Amino acid sequence: MEQDVESSVTIRRPKLPKQAREDLPKQLVDNKQPKRKTQRYVRKDGKCNVHHGNVRETYRYFTDIFTTLVDLKWRFNLFIFVLVYTVTWLFFGFMWWFIAYARGDLEHIGDSKWTPCVNNLNDFVTAFLFSIETETTIGYGYRVITDKCPEGILLLLVQSVLGSIVNAFMVGCMFVKISQPKKRAETLVFSTSAVVSMRDGRLCLMFRVGDLRNSHIVEASIRAKLIKSKQTKEGEFIPLNQTDINVGYDTGDDRLFLVSPLIICHEIDQHSPFWEISKATLEKEELEIVVILEGMVEATGMTCQARSSYVTSEIKWGYRFTPVLTLEDGFYEVDYNSFHDVYETNTPACSARELAEMTARARLPLSWSLASKLNQHAAFDTAKPQPETAVRGSHGNEDKTERNGDIGNVESKL
Repeated sequence: MEQDVESSVTIRRPKLPKQAREDLPKQLVDNKQPKRKTQRYVRKDGKCNVHHGNVRETYRYFTDIFTTLVDLKWRFNLFIFVLVYTVTWLFFGFMWWFIAYARGDLEHIGDSKWTPCVNNLNDFVTAFLFSIETETTIGYGYRVITDKCPEGILLLLVQSVLGSIVNAFMVGCMFVKISQPKKRAETLVFSTSAVVSMRDGRLCLMFRVGDLRNSHIVEASIRAKLIKSKQTKEGEFIPLNQTDINVGYDTGDDRLFLVSPLIICHEIDQHSPFWEISKATLEKEELEIVVILEGMVEATGMTCQARSSYVTSEIKWGYRFTPVLTLEDGFYEVDYNSFHDVYETNTPACSARELAEMTARARLPLSWSLASKLNQHAAFDTAKPQPETAVRGSHGNEDKTERNGDIGNVESKL
């Protein structure tokens, strides 16, 4: 007995050239296209995703060599630190050996009647050791310069001055490198997503910031930028145009007392770049919000800056942040486990402009609404065919009664 066996057969589409794929009918093309990954201008960790290429004027980096060394990575910085000291020691060690060789000190080793330039300098190794002792001012006392060598005295002065300059430059570079407040920004956290919801009757864009350390950021301030390409009325295309987002500059709310996590709020008004953006249009927009938190480190007094960004997929419409601050026995406790949590809330899906227009219409006076109703009825009456003049005259009183009745009906509807 034969049985029908159902087998799942997977039909694989052959790989075609690009032009052939474009010529395929729409029925053969998958409806679900892979979502294009949004390219960030600033990454979540605060690093700018911009690379400088084809920089021909590289000499500008050497005009500010100190900043160039500080900006280098640690492995290159340590390599240059060791290399500079080693080169200077070797150079002056060679100069001490050359003076001993030129004066003939190396040919009178052990001669008590000969006064060398440097006592106990017998070869290049001892000259190198004497160079290290001179530049680092160790002074073991075994190898010393004599007063019968004026060229040695001059070289000693040059090495002492240049050695001090090298020490000041390299030690200063290492000190600035170590004391940079970049790592302090690691304990300044931003919420993983931004939210849009109602606050005091207005649509607001909000995100949360917090400080994990007990030492606070002094004079903390927050800024926000909208990164979005635009095209001017003249047809000029401006890629990655930057627009300020008001987060309380007028009222002083942008200056923070960052002891506990704070929710930064941007009120979407007619001056906001999100004035005409609704929930549906937000999902189609390609934009990025860059937030910048600045302040001075309380321990060192140096300026610190922390950055983060939110792309379209990280802006949640109709959500609020979960509270993280609770009152305990004699103190306030912050629960950072809920720092990034949000919950859904009732929020209109329209834009702030449409919401403002609906609110304005709802607040119109009664006389305005009545006049608009009467105008509508008057327009409707004029559109009807008019009867003869005699008939209209005979029913004049009835028309007045009906008109008064229409006003009463309109008022009862309102």
